[in-house]
Amino acid sequence: MAKDPSPATPAPSGRVEPAPASPRSEVDAFLERARNLAPPIAAGGRGRLVFALDATMSRQPTWDEACRLQADMFQEAAAIGGLDIQLVYYRGLSECRASPFLSEAGQLRRLMERIDCRGGHTQIRRILAHARRETDGKKAQALVFVGDAMEESLDDLCAAAGELGMLGVPAFMFQEGYDPVAEQAFREIARLTRGAYCRFDVGAAHQLRELLRAAAAYAAGGMKALTDLSARRHAGAQRLLAQMRQP
Repeated sequence: MAKDPSPATPAPSGRVEPAPASPRSEVDAFLERARNLAPPIAAGGRGRLVFALDATMSRQPTWDEACRLQADMFQEAAAIGGLDIQLVYYRGLSECRASPFLSEAGQLRRLMERIDCRGGHTQIRRILAHARRETDGKKAQALVFVGDAMEESLDDLCAAAGELGMLGVPAFMFQEGYDPVAEQAFREIARLTRGAYCRFDVGAAHQLRELLRAAAAYAAGGMKALTDLSARRHAGAQRLLAQMRQP
């Protein structure tokens, strides 16, 4: 996996960093190329999904799995109407970056393969704030977050989640492992956004695949698409739907 030797530059006011105008690394260069290649989104034609990942060191095995599984999101959404996915990730002490919205699985896979995981603290609040800002311009249908830890103020996360929930953007919080602190936070974020929380076992690629496919179905086709997928006895869709239907 390619390395990014450049130091992370903290974004002002807690903002997620876009691709820099002058790329300083292979990852930066790919982000810039993807930004130029990504086609404009036709009005009402495609769903938009913010796909956020914890890329701190403990996430390396699941990051590698996500690189292989992310194509399933595009495949599931293609039959419904299509989906544009934005990759957001954090790692290190302050690095948090977002790609443009991508319409092809190959673009997203190549980007993810160029990113290595690094030690650091969680930055979930920045992810939530970024998803809200994206919706200020053109609505994102959903946020998907995959992580295994939470090291921030729960009150701050709840405030950010509440703002996202008021805009009608559900957060699908997928937790790897059994950390009870992370579970409490992820459940609250899902509840405040009217999304869903699901846990998957460490290294269980099939569980993560089902959850990602179900989230993509919702982002591309709403509750009808998720209900249709659930009716086909898709376990991931059934898990999400059961929570989203709760009052």
